[in-house]
Amino acid sequence: MAAAGPGLYTEIGKKARDLLYKDYHTDQKFTLTTYASNGAAFGVRRDVFAIDLAVKSVVFVIGTAITAASTRKNEAIFSEIQSQLKHETVTVDVKATSESTVTTTFTVHDLGTPGLKAILCIPFPYQKSAKAELQYLHHHAGVAASVGLNANPVVNFSGVFGTKTVAVGADASFDTSSGDLTKYNAGLSYTTSDFVAAATLNNKGDSLAASYYHLVNSTTAVGGELTHSFSNNENTLTFGTQHALDPLTTVKARFNNYGMASALIQHEWRPKSLVTISTEVDTKAIEKSSKVGLSLVLKP
Repeated sequence: MAAAGPGLYTEIGKKARDLLYKDYHTDQKFTLTTYASNGAAFGVRRDVFAIDLAVKSVVFVIGTAITAASTRKNEAIFSEIQSQLKHETVTVDVKATSESTVTTTFTVHDLGTPGLKAILCIPFPYQKSAKAELQYLHHHAGVAASVGLNANPVVNFSGVFGTKTVAVGADASFDTSSGDLTKYNAGLSYTTSDFVAAATLNNKGDSLAASYYHLVNSTTAVGGELTHSFSNNENTLTFGTQHALDPLTTVKARFNNYGMASALIQHEWRPKSLVTISTEVDTKAIEKSSKVGLSLVLKP
């Protein structure tokens, strides 16, 4: 295990993003996960009706996936069958989707030294999305580099430097076929035991985002995010809160300056098994019907 440090670039502002956006759904999802004695995992997922299943019989998994499939009329469906195998520091993930693609991901943890992770992602049919990636976590740094496995790959690099308290980082992508920087972002964060503040410059400098997360007490947290687009001079301001009614039940709510209000309640009715009901309403057009989402996650 690598020592605690600033983490990877994707972790800048993650606390606020999770509070404001995580677990809010406007469709119906069902996720079921079990584990075989040998550690194998197999699953099926649907955006409308999703199942992740890990059992001792592959035939049983496929059968369950078919019988569990459910769709809405006049709406597209996405489904996937997923498996995961683990052995010591090596993990193999295989995912097959209803779009006739199969993606295999090999992950090796602590490759040669603690904190170094190697990831190889290979889709079939072979596509430009195939890539190899290295991630390294250190006391004062978090670095990730990836390269596409094709004739004209896109190379991505991100790095964060500092401590668990103060960190600054950047994220950039270079397209070798055109010789252009297709992405360059920068960010910084300040973290304490109960407060996190972050600022990021995204979309090639066109978007500036500032966020905060504050743990008020052991059961309540609040957060906010302000995003400004320089190209169209628009601001988006979102506030949210989270409160634990009891050790097993959590409620969340958020509201933005466009009048969109959302709320959810999540209950852990058994260990790792969650049921979440969420809703979204446009307060500036209250006559429109609100959106309601349901998520059911079952784990052994």
